[in-house]
Amino acid sequence: MLRPRTAAAASLLLIPLVAGGFFLQKTPVPATPRLFDQVISLVANRYVDSLQGSAIFEKAAHGLVRELNDPYSELLAPKQNDEFNRSVGGRYGGVGMLLEEQKTTGTTTVVVSRVFPHTPAEDGGVREGDRIIQVDSLPIVDTKIDKVSDALRGIAGTTVKVTFARPGVAEPVKLAFKRAVIHVPAVPFAVMLGDKVGYIPLQTFNENAAEEVEAAAAKLVSDGARGIVLDLRDNGGGIVDQSLAVSSLFLKRGQSIVNVRSRNAPEEVARASGDQLPTQPPMIVLTDGGSASASEIVAGSLQDHDRALVVGTTSFGKGLVQSVFPLDGGYALKISTLLPDGRFVESRPDSLETEAEKRARPKYSSDAGRTVYGGGGITPDLLVPDDTLVTAEQEFLKSIAPKAQSFVTVLNQYAFDLKGSAARTFTVTPAWRTELRRRLGAAGVTIDAKYEPAATRILDRELDRRVARYVLGDAGAKQRALAEDHQLARAVSLLAGASSQEQLFTAAGVTSAASAQRSTSTNQR
Repeated sequence: MLRPRTAAAASLLLIPLVAGGFFLQKTPVPATPRLFDQVISLVANRYVDSLQGSAIFEKAAHGLVRELNDPYSELLAPKQNDEFNRSVGGRYGGVGMLLEEQKTTGTTTVVVSRVFPHTPAEDGGVREGDRIIQVDSLPIVDTKIDKVSDALRGIAGTTVKVTFARPGVAEPVKLAFKRAVIHVPAVPFAVMLGDKVGYIPLQTFNENAAEEVEAAAAKLVSDGARGIVLDLRDNGGGIVDQSLAVSSLFLKRGQSIVNVRSRNAPEEVARASGDQLPTQPPMIVLTDGGSASASEIVAGSLQDHDRALVVGTTSFGKGLVQSVFPLDGGYALKISTLLPDGRFVESRPDSLETEAEKRARPKYSSDAGRTVYGGGGITPDLLVPDDTLVTAEQEFLKSIAPKAQSFVTVLNQYAFDLKGSAARTFTVTPAWRTELRRRLGAAGVTIDAKYEPAATRILDRELDRRVARYVLGDAGAKQRALAEDHQLARAVSLLAGASSQEQLFTAAGVTSAASAQRSTSTNQR
């Protein structure tokens, strides 16, 4: 008796399907635009929950892009599109604060982690560690950081009122700022390190990147730099045209930078424009797992033409190039349209490449015959691992993790208080250590004696970094902390003994077969 009941239930399920106009067909019919229209209509009119018309179309568009299975293609909503344009433009109307979202007992707070120089925030006396509690009439209570950023930004010349909670100050700090055009530099500073080695950290490829690299390199060379380090670590890319312009600063006119192919066009070769800097000292490019896209174009092209020694760890491996197309309503579509050809650097997205696969990567030759590798990112000529904390230091940081916000706030505040009294040649003194521990204890950060001496090393290092930035600025702080950055320190030591790019390759042990043959012939004579 069960079988008739089952059949009846099946019939009930089929009725609305047939009534809705669907029926079985022996021959599949290719999908057409009508399929999309039918699905939209049925979801809008029959789905159990109501959806606004605009939401349906946006979800459908997101779904289409998602089904491309391309992690780099995405539909940008209006707010995301604005943020993207600000990031590549390097400018926005605001007050000049870098914000950090922190969690305390389940509540989200927004704290100032950096105050940019020569901005309304610096002029108004904002301090690192200040917590934002109100922007104009908007209370900032368990508020996401993007909402706070949106409230702070606006048209240059307009006024925004911000209320802060400041550690050690009972009453809220109320400040009014006149928004200004804030320039976020691609090169935050450039500095001459030891042995006349110039250092240029390139953080992003925004619309000013090549201009800023050119200015920094020219200034360092005029000041007597014998070698240049271009730091692309943690540079996730940006505007591809800027990567071509940066590469052109160090390559000869006509040298290939990247080969690209698209679906509907033949392969194109982007070549150096001829805007090469007049003086070309030996050069090292630093890369790591955060170096992607435009960074890999620069590092790869300079490596291919033997213009730079690449030092560090393997880059991210993002070989696709995206184009951004503006859409109605403030939306934009970012999709992969170009594929670098030749020495392909795309990594497997699941990061499950085996050691055998790594050894089997395709090998190529640079102009001078040096071996370089394709697939899986840009492989450095000289592998220097990232700096890592020793186990005892890691254990100490884990022990204070529940009080991480208080730990950082106390460090920032104490460094700020020392700003006026610390000499440019300061050292962390026993008195500083005692006062820092007192303040940490008052803030509820307990330091167990079992973590010594690792705890003291961490406290000294973190306080030293913060005081150095206040007293010496970013460039001076980098000089001071050189010994802690093993990759950069290795680059400086290599450049110190090299007067040419070929000597630099020899010092690193990556000379070509041709160079080795010339060296052998010279020794035989």
